[in-house]
Amino acid sequence: MSQHELHDGPDDEDDGIDGSRPAAPVWAVFGDLMAGLVGAFVLVLVGVLAVQMDLASHLQTEVAKRQAAEQRGMSLEQALAVPLAAGRVTLVNGRIGISGSVLFPHNSDALRPEGRKLLKGLVQPLRNYLEGRDEVLMVSGFTDDRPIQQGNRRYDDNLELSAQRALTVTRALIEEGLPASRLFAAAFGAEQPVASNANESGRTLNRRVEVAPVPRAPAPSGASAGTKK
Repeated sequence: MSQHELHDGPDDEDDGIDGSRPAAPVWAVFGDLMAGLVGAFVLVLVGVLAVQMDLASHLQTEVAKRQAAEQRGMSLEQALAVPLAAGRVTLVNGRIGISGSVLFPHNSDALRPEGRKLLKGLVQPLRNYLEGRDEVLMVSGFTDDRPIQQGNRRYDDNLELSAQRALTVTRALIEEGLPASRLFAAAFGAEQPVASNANESGRTLNRRVEVAPVPRAPAPSGASAGTKK
């Protein structure tokens, strides 16, 4: 047999019957598919974990705020134990409530003597509470929804009356010893009633002044103690 005849035969033992290359094994295709699925699952898992971590962080922040508010309320209640026990003030959700009839005559911002005495008694407890805290006191005035009496030209409306009453209480607290830097006044008029204005008992409750501790506003960026001109 000649040398040519010895080499005459199939060109490649791996060729298929029809002379073409065999198809890729099924397990390789399946492996690629599973790798893709695992990659997608990992991406989804990472996304879910990120959302859960964000929710957990937000929850922790809210819990910390609630705990701080509860602690603030307990501290305020302890500081005001004497006036609270005497029934001269109320404390609801961290807000000290003082009846308007105790402080002022009807439709007036002139402080009654007993009102001045009550505010004087609040100064030291409030000073004790503010010590070591980065907070200030918001003094808010409120009225009922009845219009200002005719002939009373001192106030245009209930909003102005509530503003003057808040300022009167703020000034009195400063005069009795609270630092002016730890107080500011706010007015709400007939807004935010705590009772119905349909009867006199409810209107009496709505005519009030509230003192509430709030976080001190951060100083504006770049603010200085003084500006030269």
